[in-house]
Amino acid sequence: MSITRRVFLRNSALAAVGTASVPSFLTRAAFGAAEGGLRNKRLVVIFQRGAADGLNIVVPHAEPQYYAMRPSINIPLQSVLDLNGFFGLHPSLSAFQPLWQQRHLAIVHAAGSPDTTRSHFDAQDFMETGTPGVKSTEDGWLNRTLRNLPSTSVQNAAFRAIALGPSLPRILSGTEPAVAMNNINDFSIGGRNPRPSPVASAFEAMYDHSSDTVLHGTGEETFDAVKMLKAADPGKYNPAPGANYPKGRFGDSLRQLAQLIKANLGVQVAFADIGGWDHHVNEGATEGQLANVLSDFSLSIAAFWTDLGSLGEDTVVITMSEFGRTARENGNRGTDHGHANVMFVLGGPVRGGKVYGHWPGLDQSQLYEGRDLALTTDFRQVIGEAVARHLGNKNLAEVFPGFDNQPEKFLRLLG
Repeated sequence: MSITRRVFLRNSALAAVGTASVPSFLTRAAFGAAEGGLRNKRLVVIFQRGAADGLNIVVPHAEPQYYAMRPSINIPLQSVLDLNGFFGLHPSLSAFQPLWQQRHLAIVHAAGSPDTTRSHFDAQDFMETGTPGVKSTEDGWLNRTLRNLPSTSVQNAAFRAIALGPSLPRILSGTEPAVAMNNINDFSIGGRNPRPSPVASAFEAMYDHSSDTVLHGTGEETFDAVKMLKAADPGKYNPAPGANYPKGRFGDSLRQLAQLIKANLGVQVAFADIGGWDHHVNEGATEGQLANVLSDFSLSIAAFWTDLGSLGEDTVVITMSEFGRTARENGNRGTDHGHANVMFVLGGPVRGGKVYGHWPGLDQSQLYEGRDLALTTDFRQVIGEAVARHLGNKNLAEVFPGFDNQPEKFLRLLG
């Protein structure tokens, strides 16, 4: 193994947690895994809660109907960040431009859930369970993804599945262990703290009393790792140069996720969300509500990507929202609940610099129910490709029951 690779592993896996005493298992994980050819591949899912306006996020600026239907909230042609002569980014997504040009970022337009509901609650539930139209599904697709992954050195890692937030989301509920963490500083473990957080107490009970000796041992080592993180004062974590996270909940979530990944705690799947996308009134165009949340969204994700450094080679990030917005603006200079939307896919193995999917058009005859962008790509196709080709779980019938997700139907987003 080259000196450069050794230095990278040391910096990413160990230096991220400071100068406290390093447990032996971290050294084994950092150097043994790389020398043995094992690579921990990760999938990060980001949910835009509230139904993002895909038509003003990735703008079909060459589509005449776009400007006709949005006289006061369209993104003027001179402000659009052109991608391919037809589509362009909202100007508040300028942080995505380098990722696109470097071919790390791909876009899937006219994508989403095929269910026709316009209810935020139902639509989010369907996308998190991975079974649109079925309300009886008990677990989330991201939890089911963990069941048939290839064996790796982190298979029993306690931080294998993590959500950044106060409680475990629907997408990670299920039989596979997963943990929610609102803030690393609040994640108290062990017996010294008289008032450990509820999440930490449940986490410790999950692993400390396990009858599985392998799982038990992994849990004990993870406790050591988290103690080391806390001893190194994670609040003073310094991201990589150029990783400038904006202040706020979403930026903090991704900063802490990068910290956990770089600490080599075995993260394989992770989830974070960002709200503020339900713009019925005064949505704005190049400035305003949408522009503000897009800036937070893109700057946070770009900082996360920069912070990961070479670990990005084995990371795929997918964004999604429960449904899109109406093609036409409403009387309040906003948009109402729609249907198809846009998804971003970012990562080392991503064949970026391209807009994927079939564009259905915005003429009146092409709109869904005469009002919305029609759906041409099921979100499960996009995610299924990442689950099967990146993470290596080929049993997509279990991850997405009832959906025909054959490899030949993939968009070939991943190399």
